[in-house]
Amino acid sequence: MSVRFDLDPSVTPELRDGICALWADVSNAGGAVGFVPPVTREDIRPDLLKHLTAMAQGRERLVVGRDEDGRVLATAFLTLNSHRLMRHWLWVYTVMVHPSLQGQGAGRALMTAVADSARGIDGITALRLTCRGGTGVRRFYEACGYKEVGRVPGAIKVADGDFRDDITMWLELA
Repeated sequence: MSVRFDLDPSVTPELRDGICALWADVSNAGGAVGFVPPVTREDIRPDLLKHLTAMAQGRERLVVGRDEDGRVLATAFLTLNSHRLMRHWLWVYTVMVHPSLQGQGAGRALMTAVADSARGIDGITALRLTCRGGTGVRRFYEACGYKEVGRVPGAIKVADGDFRDDITMWLELA
């Protein structure tokens, strides 16, 4: 399946609902995107609205991947730093690819689109993201060129007695 990526698409009700549906699908498939399944779209909506508000305020950018019918299949939010000494890099949040596309190269294509988009933003030289330990996603990000630069053991509680490392990854945009 072909996925087309765009930076800063117009926020329409269809885009909003598409991201919300994607987020619920990814979460319910076990994706580490801020929730523990089961979740509904209504559980997701407040977090999505925070991202959309930050976009409207110019603090975040969105990379979205859609199929030929316009269905949202992938996302990543790029968050600008407000601290004057850290404005040269972006945070990457809520990286998602629809579960039906796992293992088909869509994730790597999304991360390429994220890096290409960041390179087009004046003064940006690096990307930083965090991921949940115990999911295998660290290896994916390493395959995309990121390197692990920090880890907080047991910082993420996904269930009683189930604590995961919070892993920080970094990508230089040379």
